[in-house]
Amino acid sequence: MTDLLHQLHEHLRQPTPALPGRGETEARWRRLAGITAQNTVVGRLYEAHADAVAITTDLGHPDLVSPGQLWGVWAAEPPTPVLTAARSDEGWTLTGTKPWCSGASMCTHALVTATVAATTAGTGGTPDGSPDGAPQKMVFAVDLSSPGVAPVPDTWQAVGMAASDSGWVAFEQVPATALGTHADYLDRAGFWHGGVGVAACWYGAARAVAAPLLTRATAAGASPILRAHAGAVAAALTAGWALLSSIARAVDADPHNLPLAKAQAFAVRTYIDRLAAEVIDRTGRALGPGPLASDAVHAQRVADLSVYIRQSHAETDEAALPTVIAEDRLSWDDLIGDARDTC
Repeated sequence: MTDLLHQLHEHLRQPTPALPGRGETEARWRRLAGITAQNTVVGRLYEAHADAVAITTDLGHPDLVSPGQLWGVWAAEPPTPVLTAARSDEGWTLTGTKPWCSGASMCTHALVTATVAATTAGTGGTPDGSPDGAPQKMVFAVDLSSPGVAPVPDTWQAVGMAASDSGWVAFEQVPATALGTHADYLDRAGFWHGGVGVAACWYGAARAVAAPLLTRATAAGASPILRAHAGAVAAALTAGWALLSSIARAVDADPHNLPLAKAQAFAVRTYIDRLAAEVIDRTGRALGPGPLASDAVHAQRVADLSVYIRQSHAETDEAALPTVIAEDRLSWDDLIGDARDTC
């Protein structure tokens, strides 16, 4: 973990990449991909920190993230466990357990979603005018050095992404700063731009997994089968970066278009998820078990990427894309372009 944190802080000492939609989105995603290509876990943690900078800026707190800090974004909302927020005269506090907190014992701060306690809602504590007693989720900033914050042991058993330390974190009356409602967090074009940023990380990790295959394919005596797999992988990676580059330009041209940003995110994440799976499969089929058994770095990259891409919801996200097109009254041409001959 010491080496991982050293690598991470080396990147954090560099200027934070420009926020998405400000004219340099492609450069932002290239940097995320490049860092993840070096180390998948470092890239995953760095992406969350960079996303925290974007989120806090969008929510009206552009100076909240300070140099020397490492922020996580802990927004998973499964049915259980539940993290609850309560407000008193002294301010907001969080109590309960938050699952799947990447960097659980490494981050200095985090953006955390929590459910507002019914007693708070019943006293007018919900900030968006929802009915008293209705479940309400909000987004909070938390200093993780506060008393009452404790990572829960043995809640992250993954082999891939093991070093990301993505277990549960327990909170016991921990002071927190409210930044907005869950809707404020979700109903932003930036939320979906951030989702594409994660796909850029998947792409970078896939390039690293493919590197041994691409190197072998250009060596003298490489078999036709190996070269065929390498050619297919190279074509897929070329298309993947072309897609990310194209969407980056579209984001910069229309940064506040929420419906289009949502559709683009589902499309890009679906494609890069399947691209990464193809890279893993073809690299293994072409090179056999040797690199997985004898090259620790390559084997870890394959294991890490296999877990990381499961942040995608696979066919569920694929099924969501037509729904987004219909409900947000987009046309397919808005997303995939109009290639019909109009002459």
